[in-house]
Amino acid sequence: MSSAFDAPTTAIDDISGDYALDVTHSRLGFVARHAMVTKVRGQFTAFSGTAKIDEATPSSSKVDLSIDVASIDSGTADRDGHLKSADFFDAETYPAITFSSTEVSRSGSDWTITGDLTIKDVTKPVTIEFEQTGSAVDPFGNTRVGFEGETTINRKDWGLTWNAALETGGVLVSEKIKLEFDVSAIKSA
Repeated sequence: MSSAFDAPTTAIDDISGDYALDVTHSRLGFVARHAMVTKVRGQFTAFSGTAKIDEATPSSSKVDLSIDVASIDSGTADRDGHLKSADFFDAETYPAITFSSTEVSRSGSDWTITGDLTIKDVTKPVTIEFEQTGSAVDPFGNTRVGFEGETTINRKDWGLTWNAALETGGVLVSEKIKLEFDVSAIKSA
């Protein structure tokens, strides 16, 4: 006996349209070097976003994203509390991180999205390289697209300056932060 989960998916030739992020199947993550020796990984678990994809005219495409700062999850409650504090994100005063695209281009399955990233009321341009990882009609009739991307930013550019010096030299938290995006989006009806 087969179920909806066994039903084959159908690839999409043209993914143009309006989409909403599928939060339960997407990940917005980050990586920071800790104590100059290891990497700490984390993610935000509450966010929303929309995209208008135009394959014929990629420059007409648009992406908007809002992230709930208080949803930060690095795997350690004490660290998460510190990241939410005024030392870092000051989640009480600045509850959201936002991104709004200003330019979109495409080369094959690779998309380049430049936009304004706002953290703690500081807005700076960021460019993110994405690879389109697939498109399909899922067993429930939803048209889905997938993208993976990453970029590296300097957290100090957004006023995230807290740090501690190490006795052996270096600092406790790296200035460079890698942002990772694994995105699934569902086409709006």
